[in-house]
Amino acid sequence: MKKFFEDIKKDIQFKSAGPGKKLAEGGSSKPRVVQNSGPAKPRHAAPTEGAQKAGAAALARIEGQPRPRAQTSQDAIRLQVKRELEAEAAAVAATEKEKITAVEGSSVKDPAFLSVTGVYFTCPLTGATLTKSEREVHIKEAIFMRFEEDAVEASIMMVHTFNKDREKVKAAVDIISKYIENICKNPTEEKYRKIKLSNKVFQEKVKTVEGSREFLQAVGFQSIMLDVEGQEESEEFLVLMEHDPEALEVMKESMDRLQRGEPVRAQLDHQPQAFRPSPNAMRFELPPEFYNLTAEELKREQQQKSEAVEKNAMLRTKAMREREEQRERRKYNYTLLRIRLPDGNILQGTFLAWDKVSVLFQFVRDSLVDGWQPFELVAPGGHKLREDQELALNECSLVPAVLLTFSWDAAVQADISAAVGKGPALLKPELLKNIRTLG
Repeated sequence: MKKFFEDIKKDIQFKSAGPGKKLAEGGSSKPRVVQNSGPAKPRHAAPTEGAQKAGAAALARIEGQPRPRAQTSQDAIRLQVKRELEAEAAAVAATEKEKITAVEGSSVKDPAFLSVTGVYFTCPLTGATLTKSEREVHIKEAIFMRFEEDAVEASIMMVHTFNKDREKVKAAVDIISKYIENICKNPTEEKYRKIKLSNKVFQEKVKTVEGSREFLQAVGFQSIMLDVEGQEESEEFLVLMEHDPEALEVMKESMDRLQRGEPVRAQLDHQPQAFRPSPNAMRFELPPEFYNLTAEELKREQQQKSEAVEKNAMLRTKAMREREEQRERRKYNYTLLRIRLPDGNILQGTFLAWDKVSVLFQFVRDSLVDGWQPFELVAPGGHKLREDQELALNECSLVPAVLLTFSWDAAVQADISAAVGKGPALLKPELLKNIRTLG
């Protein structure tokens, strides 16, 4: 029994002594870690980003929601293409801005980059080739020089050319015609052969029209100072001395010429030019003269072009589209037309935007060796032009530059080929002599 109690006491002392130590640890004071004989429980860490996405995707599938799509290589390609297109659009806008700046800053462009160097005119009196700015001064000089040869004709040209107001011209011509008619009906009446220059009608209706006095003097009136009853000072009159019947007939003919007179206008030089076959036939670079716009208006037009895509996406009525097309056509003074011939060569010419279609047909006919043969001209979109059309080029949307296709009339050509064995010649030798290559 005593031994039993001693064993219990020893056991209590052993437990109160604390944890035991391994012999190899010496006198270390670190407590011994008691290892659990059971399986170790893993420590719980925060989920990774990938695990969170996977969980969200799984939850979305469970809930029937669409799974969030991760960016693929196709998305990267689309994004890159979008950036490149935006950069290209910005570059085009910058290029257009540079063109506008060039128009505003300088009226002269490098001819090497233009489809035509400019718009030129021919003086009908001298045959000289003129620019738009030269034509008015040159024609005036040519008319003045004409006085040495035919003073009546020169003065008629002055009346109809130097005065822009056609109503004033008509009023002056009517009054002058009345002067002459009264003289021819009453050749012996002195009062009809005198024109008082201070007369109100003459001052307001005749004197204000340039060339009217020159005409009266050309048909025989002379400037004379005459006394006026009731006045101390004499006044200037235009007086026609007595004329024989033949002289009066000549004066009547001069009056008829005055009434039929027309303004002398420089004619547009079509500048016919032949080009060899080229893939650049539809490439056009036009000088500023082709546009009926100021530099500021041209700049505004370029800005409006950037809105064209949005505008075309809008629903518009037919009337709205027609009004817009009319406004578009009025922007151009001239048009550059090219005609592709059956042999591939190209004929080019400059026209007024309001020239009739018949003017274009005549231009082509004058450029061909066998222009007497019937032919067809086809506009873009397959629209066939008709020579008898009373439409202007701009009304046919042939502005500001268009490439047309030429073809001989099929029926006539078949008859000619059967009879002769070969097709007709095309451009005249003088055009082919100076044929060029499109840049």
